[in-house]
Order: sequence, then C-alpha cells, then structure tokens
Amino acid sequence: MRQIIFDTETTGFKPEDGDRVVEIGAIEMINGAITGNDFHVYINPERDMPEGAYKVHGLSTEFLSDKPVFSDASVGLAFHEFIKDAVLIAHNADFDMKFMQFEMEKAGLAAIENEVIDSLQIARRKFPGSPASLDALCSRFGINTAERERDGHGALLDSRLLAEVYIELTGGRQAGLDLVPSGMGSANKALQQETPQRQKPLKSLLQPEEIAAHEKFIAEMDNAVWHEINKKQG
Repeated sequence: MRQIIFDTETTGFKPEDGDRVVEIGAIEMINGAITGNDFHVYINPERDMPEGAYKVHGLSTEFLSDKPVFSDASVGLAFHEFIKDAVLIAHNADFDMKFMQFEMEKAGLAAIENEVIDSLQIARRKFPGSPASLDALCSRFGINTAERERDGHGALLDSRLLAEVYIELTGGRQAGLDLVPSGMGSANKALQQETPQRQKPLKSLLQPEEIAAHEKFIAEMDNAVWHEINKKQG
C-alpha cells in the first residue's frame, strides 16, 4: 500500500477570504515504512503575509516573492503526480484538504480524489480526552522534536514527524517489517524479519517479599522437577 503523509502552511485559516497555501511537504510510505521519497515546495501566495501566520511558520512575503505560484507545473500539477494512486494522511485533514482543493480549482486543475485519512481523528479515538496535537503525540511516543522547537513549523518537517506518529498510532515500527524491496535475496528477507531484542533486560517488578514467598513455596513442594530447575538456574 502506498500512502502519502502531507502538510501545508498557509497565510491564514480561510481560503474563501483570500488566504493561500505557501508551503507543501509530503512523505511517501509503502507498506507502513518510510521510503525516503518526498515532495516539498514553497509557493508565492501572490499576497502579503499576515504577522500572525509569519510567527507560526516564519515564511515572509519577501522570502516567497520569487517562488513559483500554485498554477506553475512545479507545484499543483507536480503534487497531483506525486500523490497518484496513494492514500493521503494529514493531521486535521479537513483544514489541509480545504486549502488544497481551493488551490487546485483556482489553478484550473482537477480536484484531489484520493482517499484521505485524518490522523487527528485516529488519535482522538485511541486516546480520548488526551491532547492530540502533533506536539502532544510526539511527546507521547518519544519522537524527537528538537528541530521543530528550534526552527518552528515547516510543512516537510511536520510531515516527517507525522509519519513517525502515524506509524506509532497504527501499530508501531513492526508494522512495516514485511516491506522487502524487489530483488532482495532470501537471506536479507530472513534478516529483516528477525525479532528485535532489547539491549538490556527490563528490571523485575517483583518485590523482595514476593520473591522470598515464592522460594519458600517451591522449597516446600514435593515435586522434584522444580528442585532440578532451581539447581540448574543457580
């Protein structure tokens, strides 16, 4: 299965009021594994950048002034080509899809008809009542957000973080272990399917009094098999 995790940065919240997409970032996953294939573009919104939006993503009117407009083949059409035959995944997907469909129509391009999965809704169902922002989920799953904290929001960076979050939301790293690129030999397949082992055993949760009680129980048993096992382990 091919999936595309994507994110956008915009000038505001309402395309119907003149807000535009200024950045698109997307990450490819196949069979639950990140492939390293991505899509990223900055876009000239053909308007000024509101101060509130600039504080979020740091993309200024000046920086975007020489970037391609959405109708350029390197933007809308290229994104259409990148997501072809893929399931789309976004966090608060309604927001991103509303803007993307608006931009596609404005550029005279076909609407996006891919299946769309909203990771925000998955998180809210899985952890009801808990914070479900991208930052909160990264914290929950121990995903490093140092780059985001240093540089702020960015569509490609947020897509990379969301890809890691989505993997955890849908079963963890093991979900993609069956991904074996064509041409790999049987030895490599076997190696990829090995069960990962902990570097250090987990510390026992048994209390000293529980261990003593268990040893006393075994010592009083008539079953010689238990005594033989204890001798071997000792």
